[in-house]
Amino acid sequence: MELSTLKQFLVVARLEHLSRAADELHVAQPSLSRSIARLESELGTPLFDRSGRLRLNDAGKLFRDHVERALGELEAGRRAVAEATSEGVGTVRLASETFLTLTGPLAAYKRAHPSVEIELHWSLAEDMARRLRAQDVDLCVASQPIHAEGLQSVQLFEDAVGVCVPLDHPLASRTSVSIDELADQPFITARKGHWLRRLLDRLFAARDLTPKIVCESDEHSAIAELIRAGLGIGLVPAFARRGDIPAPIAWISVDSPDCRRTVTLHWGAGSHLSTAARLMRTTITGWDWTTP
Repeated sequence: MELSTLKQFLVVARLEHLSRAADELHVAQPSLSRSIARLESELGTPLFDRSGRLRLNDAGKLFRDHVERALGELEAGRRAVAEATSEGVGTVRLASETFLTLTGPLAAYKRAHPSVEIELHWSLAEDMARRLRAQDVDLCVASQPIHAEGLQSVQLFEDAVGVCVPLDHPLASRTSVSIDELADQPFITARKGHWLRRLLDRLFAARDLTPKIVCESDEHSAIAELIRAGLGIGLVPAFARRGDIPAPIAWISVDSPDCRRTVTLHWGAGSHLSTAARLMRTTITGWDWTTP
């Protein structure tokens, strides 16, 4: 098995779409199809179900997990050799759903270790376990649970999530509001997969309701601005109240114990962390999250 074929397989397995995988890999789709077919022939079993949409089957999922670990170990070996034969402490790769939460510890880390190269990767929580297993990143910070084997984690803090409305909104003078009272309100939120959107959908689904979404934004910093413009309301974590919510906007507590997030740092249980990554882990876990 060639490394290039295994890397191609992982992209196809992640996207479950040959043409999109070919575009990402910058190869012709027929060539990619032949590579996957040769791999399946070598293994003696199909790795995908091809009835309708391409789907990774049980054998493919099993093989994917082993390939991720194998390629991850090769990458870890390369990085370990590079660290051992060079000066300094190297590079750290950190993935997160949002870096607004991490600006404090990241700034402190860079001041303490100016020679370290920091790579920041935006990532959905659902992709983090795969990226850690493949050692594509060293550390991940998630605002929603990651249920996967082979990970270690430390809870950083819990954060209440409230609803932001313009100051002239009928709810603006309230100190708390229920989900039922928000049922017909226009919401500005993140796209599917982001922790903020998953929380919104989960809160409404628990009451057999569907949120009225008028805007899905990839620019999460723009959500507060759109709320301020009077285009809707939206969920915003309490952490963002430390100076990042522009006036005139009111932040209102949501009357639900489930309206909160748990921010957690994750890393691979069996992975080799570079000196730079271990120092980053120490900085993040030792940070005083109660101080603005």
